[in-house]
Amino acid sequence: MSVEPGSNLKATAKILVDAGVLESVEPFSGWARITGQDRSIKSGEYVFILPMTPLGVLSELSKGQFPYFAITIPEGKTFRDIALTLETQGIGSKEQILALGTNEAFLSRWNLSELGPEGYLYPDTYFVTQQSSPDSFLGRMLDRSGHVFTVAMELQAKKMGFTKHEILTIASLIEKEAAVANERPLIASVFLNRLHLNMPLQCDPTVVYGIADFDGPITRAHLRTATPYNTYLFTGLPPGPIANPGLDSITASLNPAKTDYLYFVARGDGTHVFSSRLADHNRAVRQYRKFRARNG
Repeated sequence: MSVEPGSNLKATAKILVDAGVLESVEPFSGWARITGQDRSIKSGEYVFILPMTPLGVLSELSKGQFPYFAITIPEGKTFRDIALTLETQGIGSKEQILALGTNEAFLSRWNLSELGPEGYLYPDTYFVTQQSSPDSFLGRMLDRSGHVFTVAMELQAKKMGFTKHEILTIASLIEKEAAVANERPLIASVFLNRLHLNMPLQCDPTVVYGIADFDGPITRAHLRTATPYNTYLFTGLPPGPIANPGLDSITASLNPAKTDYLYFVARGDGTHVFSSRLADHNRAVRQYRKFRARNG
């Protein structure tokens, strides 16, 4: 909300009520007069994180705020993607941001492993000022993630035989593979069915994640490159998340569809063909290759 230059106490109080920040003009106006802050309200753009007391609102208006602007981090972005976004928005340099991923004090403060914050940076829209630091921005994303992943989710993960870290890893794979929202539980079922059968996950995005400076398209040589994230060469989950998943993918990993699917391949329109048998899957792969040949 905006407080225009020259706005008096009455006008400011009305703006706050109209914006839903205050329920009524009083006791805000009363506190302003009693404390003498009715003459210290500063104009500018304000973002109030509700709920706030009238005294809290008055304090913010008396201190003044720098203009806020929004930064949106979409689902499925990697830590490197986020660092580049923040750099373009003037929140530190990419190198400075990525350095936090190996900073022992930062990792310890947020109870993160040496793998860094990948998977724990919750995608959302955040309001910041140009004075915001990379440390504070990442901290807000990590704090938000901690609130989104509830105790009930942790209990469900444990019931399924997984840790929170493993569920976030599965969710990150789903996020990278799913283009259509209602397919997330189906993709989750494929990954979980394969894990239960000790089959390699064979997830292309994990291969890509493990190769520094990957410049697609993915090739057979990439699939044969031995990295801890190559789920063609190794069974089980990769060491950690390969991106930062949103709530829908986390929910899908905890509530997969009940299927016997073991395979899926793209149709070319964003959806996938799911199969239980290798022969059916190979047929779907041939159809997809024909589609690509026709459409370049």
